[in-house]
Amino acid sequence: MITATKAPATYIFLAKAKAYFELLKFRLSFLVAFSGAFGYLLGADQSVGWARFLLFSVGGFLITGAANILNQVIEKDLDKLMSRTQNRPLPSGRLSVTESLVFAAVLITVGTWVLFTTVSALVAALTLGSLALYAFVYTPLKRVGPVAVLVGAIPGALPPLIGWVAATGHLEAGAFALFALQFAWQFPHFWAIAWVLDEDYRKAGFKLLPSRGGKNLTTAFQITVYTLFLIPLGILPAKLGFIGTGATGVVTLCGVLFLMQTFYLMKERSNKAALRLMFGSFIYLIIVQIAFLMDKVG
Repeated sequence: MITATKAPATYIFLAKAKAYFELLKFRLSFLVAFSGAFGYLLGADQSVGWARFLLFSVGGFLITGAANILNQVIEKDLDKLMSRTQNRPLPSGRLSVTESLVFAAVLITVGTWVLFTTVSALVAALTLGSLALYAFVYTPLKRVGPVAVLVGAIPGALPPLIGWVAATGHLEAGAFALFALQFAWQFPHFWAIAWVLDEDYRKAGFKLLPSRGGKNLTTAFQITVYTLFLIPLGILPAKLGFIGTGATGVVTLCGVLFLMQTFYLMKERSNKAALRLMFGSFIYLIIVQIAFLMDKVG
């Protein structure tokens, strides 16, 4: 009888915990925090300061998670319209708006306190600014037009810059070089996703592809143009002197291979080609970050 009364309570607790975990978008939050950690390690001198590094990563992860929650709160009714998102905690009713906002407030409070007290006020301010831009500017703009991608690329590219500032205490040329590279990367990356999910996005009124015609040659060409910028931007860190020739060669080769995938998209103009480009964008960024870090260690 005791087991029978405890089992439902345990089940409810676990279900709630699972819903909160889903709301956090752990994988996405982790990847953003990793980008910040990448910038930190590149900017750091010989003594990294591992305790500070860990606290910076935790604080960034918490505030990123809060940004994802606010995005879902704002889009809860739109998420009900899309197959990809209708089972999320809010549209499915597993969590309420109040529960979600309280969770986001706790994450913001703890994350800001960690960054402010253990890293710097500048890093805390930049991280909160990124959250505000993502949740309150980019999110509503998704129903306005492709300008949303331009705006969203800014908070998407800020983590390595913030990481560099966390390590050095200053906004320097190296920080802006990392920002520029990840900013340009956002366009082919996100437009590849928008191509694959275009039909679902249209159900919610999202207008994210750069061409009014949608999945056509004009859109594919614009993706190619933005990808082309990755090649000179990948060389810029070497010009600034914080990356060597080996890493520059790897990054340039990755940029060329990434660009070739956009040619395939122009030729095929299919979801399959866009999906390949989407996965290619993830691989590009991972290899670039590893190459930069290996060069730093070497």
